[in-house]
Amino acid sequence: MRKILSYLKPYGARIALGLFIKTSGTMIELVLPYILSHLIDEVAPTKNMKLVAFWGVIMVLCAVGAWVGNVTANRMAARVSSWATRNIRQDLFRKISYLSSRKTDEFTIPSLVSRLSSDTYNIHHFLGMIQRMGIRAPILMIGGLAITFSIDPILTLVLVAVMPLIILVTTLRIKKGFPLFRKVQEAQDDLVRKVRENITGVRVIKALSKTEYEKEKFGEVNSKVVASEMKANIVMMLTGPMMNLFMNIGITFVVVVGAYRVASGASKAGVILAFLSYFTIILNAIMSVSRIFTMYTRAAASGERVAEVLDAEDELFLTDDAPIETDHHIVFDHVSFSYNGVRDNLSDISFELKRGQMLGLIGPTGSGKTTLIQLLLRFYDVGSGHIYIDGREIRTIPFEELHRMFGVVFQNDALFADTLRENIDFGRVLTDEDIAHAAECAQAKEFIDSLDDGYSHALAIRGMNLSGGQRQRVLISRALAGNPDILILDDSSSALDYKTDAKLRRAIDKDYSNTTTVVVAQRVSSIKNADLILVIEDGKVIGSGKHEELVATCESYREISEMQMGDETHA
Repeated sequence: MRKILSYLKPYGARIALGLFIKTSGTMIELVLPYILSHLIDEVAPTKNMKLVAFWGVIMVLCAVGAWVGNVTANRMAARVSSWATRNIRQDLFRKISYLSSRKTDEFTIPSLVSRLSSDTYNIHHFLGMIQRMGIRAPILMIGGLAITFSIDPILTLVLVAVMPLIILVTTLRIKKGFPLFRKVQEAQDDLVRKVRENITGVRVIKALSKTEYEKEKFGEVNSKVVASEMKANIVMMLTGPMMNLFMNIGITFVVVVGAYRVASGASKAGVILAFLSYFTIILNAIMSVSRIFTMYTRAAASGERVAEVLDAEDELFLTDDAPIETDHHIVFDHVSFSYNGVRDNLSDISFELKRGQMLGLIGPTGSGKTTLIQLLLRFYDVGSGHIYIDGREIRTIPFEELHRMFGVVFQNDALFADTLRENIDFGRVLTDEDIAHAAECAQAKEFIDSLDDGYSHALAIRGMNLSGGQRQRVLISRALAGNPDILILDDSSSALDYKTDAKLRRAIDKDYSNTTTVVVAQRVSSIKNADLILVIEDGKVIGSGKHEELVATCESYREISEMQMGDETHA
């Protein structure tokens, strides 16, 4: 929680001013019952109406002053908590954006979404409350006790007698609440995951008539969240009635003892009335402190989860390996990699590509093709071996420089709810000529020109108002628009017909001849003319060479080729 509270430091002066105003307003509010006691016991018996009116006006001015001070301080607290939470979200989003893929896998995307939304909301609520009530409640409680002690020490002792019980209940509340609220947030992670899955797969669910099945699954996850929240809230809520019980018992004793003292002349009626007012103020202050601790328990659990991400160590470091002498653009040198550190997902991968050449990757689903791409982009570090680009080990290349070399279309890539132009430009401030040229090469120009608003056409989330083939062509346009050194197409033409796919490959060969291309494909036709084809199964290269060589030497490749191309295999 210390890390979260550090976000308040830039607003220290504003917080100090707000606390001063809050303290002033609270002190004025605290004086009101004392004035009332003085008015009843000292002023009223004189029957001087001017004096009564004077003290009445003083009470009204105090009430207005307290109200103005509290409202002003609350508004300042709300601004500070909003600004601090904005900065927390900004830093958290930035950290998430730069997390290594391995760290993202550890946290999981649903958990990161939950930390960025519900956890930061809990923190925001707490930061506002601690500024509003963190100073007001202690002043009312301690100040009320001090004033009551000065008015009547005997009655004050009755109140003090119940304080140890209240402190005990509050301590147990914090101790029990923290782990329970952490479990609540973890349950919400599962809820976010399930919602994401259902929203993403809503068409499949409907097509297979599995709506009721998914409702049952969601109900299980939702019930888990409700159960964990109920358990946490029951523990939190039980303490409130218990403290009310203790305080009401205290008030009862105050009334009984006060009645005897008034009857014996040891105290006055105005003192008893003021004492009961202070008792109510102290009770409300204690309840406010209790609510602060409740909110702190929830916010501390959320703050710990947020801090886990903010403090996550970078796993991908720059090294100072010396470059090698080579005339190849990309070199994989005996590369092996494992996601879990137990079983290799890629084993002993080696190949070389010259600038402008094309590498084709083919193999069954889950064989490691996309993993190879992720290693080349350095989303993960290799377990053993080396990857070189222009002779430089990729672990020596700064990330911004490294990623600028690539134009990438992933297997399940995303379009955003923005215009076609912005989706292709992607914040790179490209010229209209560059965007139009990329769209033309990607075979997207024809359908874009047919739209009434052309490149200004607004896309729905994930580009759902485009067909599958149109989405892929826009994504390829985005990858080509930056004129990359290395173009990666990860099964990015699966929705294109053979004619369009062939035209796309010819356009890339013609206009991007100096770009090294890596193509992950299920179609042999997409990689038939590649300078090097790797056939991968179970993370291992079982065939390497050009199309004709593999047809002659690799049985798996020949079977795929014959199934897809028939007689053209040997053409």
